Amino acid sequence: MAARGHVQDPNDRRLRPIYDYLDNGNNKMAIQQADKLLKKHKDLHCAKVLKAIGLQRTGKQDEAFTLAQEVATLEPTDDNSLQALTILYREMHRPELVTKLYEAAVKKVPLSEEYHSHLFMAYARVGEYKKMQQAGMALYKIVPKNPYYFWSVMSLVMQAISARDEKLAQTMFLPLAERMVEKMVKEEKIEAEAEVQLYFMILERLGKCEEALDVIRGPLGEKLTSELQSRENKCMMLYQRLQRWPECNALAHKLLLKNPDDWQFYPSYFESLFHLIDQSWSPPEEGEHCSEGAVHHTVAEVVRFVEERIKGEDSKESRSLRGPYLARLELMHRLRERGCPEESLLGEPLELMVQFFGKFGDKPCCITDLKIYLHLLCPEQHVQFINRLSEAVPLGEQGEEGFAFPEDTKALQRHLCVCQLSRALGLHHSLDVDGKLQLITELKAHYRHGLKFGKNSLKTELQFSDMYCLMAAHVYIDLWTEAGDENMVWQCLGILQEGLSHSPSNAQFKLLLLLLYCHLGAFEPVVDLYSSLDAKHVQHDTIGFLLTRYAESLGQFAAASQSCNFSLRFFHSNQKDTSEYIIQAYKYGAFEKIPEFIALRNRLNQSLHFAQVRTERMLLDLFLEADIVLSLEESVKAMSLSAEDDDIPWDNMRDNRDLTVFTSWDPKERYGLTDEHRHQSLEEESLWLRIRSLTLRLLAVLAGLGHAPSQQNSETTNENGIGDKTSVLSSLLSQLNQTLQAAAQMAEKRVQYPFLGPPSTRMGPALSSGSCQCQAAALQLSVHLQELDTVGLDESSELQTQICNSFKSLVVQLQEILNKCKGDLLEMKESKLKTHPSLLENLIFFVETISVVLWMASYCAKILRPLKTSLQKKKKKKKDANTALVQLRLSDTNLTGSLQDLLTQALEHIKGQETGMTALKLASLTLEGHTEVSVQLLSLLFHHIHQKNYQSYTAVGAPQRMNR
Repeated sequence: MAARGHVQDPNDRRLRPIYDYLDNGNNKMAIQQADKLLKKHKDLHCAKVLKAIGLQRTGKQDEAFTLAQEVATLEPTDDNSLQALTILYREMHRPELVTKLYEAAVKKVPLSEEYHSHLFMAYARVGEYKKMQQAGMALYKIVPKNPYYFWSVMSLVMQAISARDEKLAQTMFLPLAERMVEKMVKEEKIEAEAEVQLYFMILERLGKCEEALDVIRGPLGEKLTSELQSRENKCMMLYQRLQRWPECNALAHKLLLKNPDDWQFYPSYFESLFHLIDQSWSPPEEGEHCSEGAVHHTVAEVVRFVEERIKGEDSKESRSLRGPYLARLELMHRLRERGCPEESLLGEPLELMVQFFGKFGDKPCCITDLKIYLHLLCPEQHVQFINRLSEAVPLGEQGEEGFAFPEDTKALQRHLCVCQLSRALGLHHSLDVDGKLQLITELKAHYRHGLKFGKNSLKTELQFSDMYCLMAAHVYIDLWTEAGDENMVWQCLGILQEGLSHSPSNAQFKLLLLLLYCHLGAFEPVVDLYSSLDAKHVQHDTIGFLLTRYAESLGQFAAASQSCNFSLRFFHSNQKDTSEYIIQAYKYGAFEKIPEFIALRNRLNQSLHFAQVRTERMLLDLFLEADIVLSLEESVKAMSLSAEDDDIPWDNMRDNRDLTVFTSWDPKERYGLTDEHRHQSLEEESLWLRIRSLTLRLLAVLAGLGHAPSQQNSETTNENGIGDKTSVLSSLLSQLNQTLQAAAQMAEKRVQYPFLGPPSTRMGPALSSGSCQCQAAALQLSVHLQELDTVGLDESSELQTQICNSFKSLVVQLQEILNKCKGDLLEMKESKLKTHPSLLENLIFFVETISVVLWMASYCAKILRPLKTSLQKKKKKKKDANTALVQLRLSDTNLTGSLQDLLTQALEHIKGQETGMTALKLASLTLEGHTEVSVQLLSLLFHHIHQKNYQSYTAVGAPQRMNR
């Protein structure tokens, strides 16, 4: 443990064995050793804390907390105890207790630099910026060092950033921070670059760009040395904010003269030009144009400047730089956007791109460079452009297959670039079926030929020809999505698996395989594929949706739970990790990074994926365990789930999904992902999340109602909180019905996303299956039952009839959902295999819905039981009331019997599917005309769907719940 290296206490020798046991994960021995030591030395506080750490790590949190508080109340000041308690509180996720610990220590040892700095960092972990400011100044008074002073200044800046009132930040916090820094400037005490950076940050946030510019260009700016061109970058930004376009243009021009390949200054150079043109700016007749030097204020000057840079590159014997050539295309793009006739000064875009390809076609970046400027070409020029590029590709003689292949990796890269540009221009998409099949044959041949160049590559390296394989897979997908020929997807899986065998580290192969398997309904291989991607940190947020979207809908509840846990572990650690990043930034003076860390934390806390996995994880826990391991009430209580509180930040929801994670060459205007797709996908995901969140909260209310005593037996409704729960239930049901209406309207739009774009949510299938409507009806029934409990049986004949009819309606709706599950998941037609994963998804909706109905039925039984007892105790029994009760009980009994029949039907259907798939699997192995790879893939799919088919039903425990 970290504390051990700092131990300067005579008891170090006694404590060392406990530290060793904890370091090695032997927590039980650590506890035993601590107990032995405490028998001899009862006042050895550190031993108690170390024992508490052992208890915490063995799952005995309450005992650990009690023991820790015993030591904390004594307000220890020894370093061992303080650091051990700090570690314990961090593991308990109680950083606020560390602040109290060091507050007490500082009071007892007021001149300790170490304890004051620990107190400051403890405040930083919990975001107590006001107290951080005070702690920083107290530390500076004890030890007058610049870092401590600027800790306090930065804490003021953080108060401004976190202030809800922007006026308060601009009128109090930031001006005070500015005065504090100016005091140090006047006293000439500024020592480090970090202090200048902080001063610049304050002036920038105050909008004092002129003052900030003076600081950067003055003596303080000379301290900005850690980043290359740091002063120039800051000056450029300030010129743009001040709209001082002559200075911006001149500075960009000057920097590009030094380094023509520095792309970041070209956009500023062009942008300032157009602002100068719009303002009709002209240089003064005498003297310099501006403080930064000469200004290029006409298009002709800028064109001449760019052409001179290109001529300079052409005359060099060494490798040319891409910057000037790309700048020429970028300038043409901007001139065309503005409709400037000077575009013709640059030449024909086709010729410029051919020239660029001639220079850089053997670089993998050539495709990404040219792709964004393809719109400069007329549609009539597309074929001509590809033919011109093909002429510049050196190919060998034609082989037996009728194709000419590249003879080295540079020629291969050029040919590959031409193929990718062809697809980006839509030439692949315009081919007919035979043309596409011929194209696939050619791409496969080039892929396999190119493997010889990577024979000696490491497993972690990609093959030079991998992109041919990926392109062939994309053409297969085109044939599948356009013609519906599922044989194409089998061929696609085959080529991707072949590619993965040669390039085990190719993430694009894995991602596309993952997506295809999910579309076919075979989820089990997806888990291994996703694990092999080895997603790190924020990737759990950006690509985690690829796993969580399909896991539960395909019946893989264990995998769904696991994938949610992966993501949740990252999101929960984000709070702790971000605090540590902030502390390190304070320690090393990286003040400008602190707001970035705060922004990252907020972005992750407001993540759509975070809200989704948290909600789905709790629903999964209920479906898997409630009324099997624990009752519904106990399950809700264990989750600390509150129906009243909605902690999802609906107004600030952030869609952090990386929807461009798949490599794609599809033309954006026809097949690509658009901003409209992104917006509609977010809207659809938010609606589905709201449905799931409201369902979860309604189940929490139902659990509370089921746990509460009957209102007939309580003197006042609100004494037991039942009245409040009923109002919450009615409010949530109203919100759910409104959300379902909005969802139905959204579903009617039938938004079609690109295959490699955002996946559609489960909302559409859930609505079409009737699952959402049935769950809402079941939850609505709980309101009627609550009303019945309130008014009693004597005056509720209409209500009882309504409840009986609701029972019948639920059974009808469940039967309809089950009917939509029926059909063959796998069928063979004319020697072609067809999959129907939507049937499996409907089965999952049926299981979830029947679970909700069973919980409602359980609640119904709890309501009717005391009502029956109450009637039997009455001396004068009313015949009609008794009759009503009998009818209600019979209706409840009929519901139970109907649910049992439905469960039996579902189980028989699943067993029939298993039998049919087993027979189909055996038949597939005897099919002629399948390649070995195809047979293996068929067998794999059968195995994964067959293995999990029955589990997808029984895992959620519907039969067990029925038995209860």
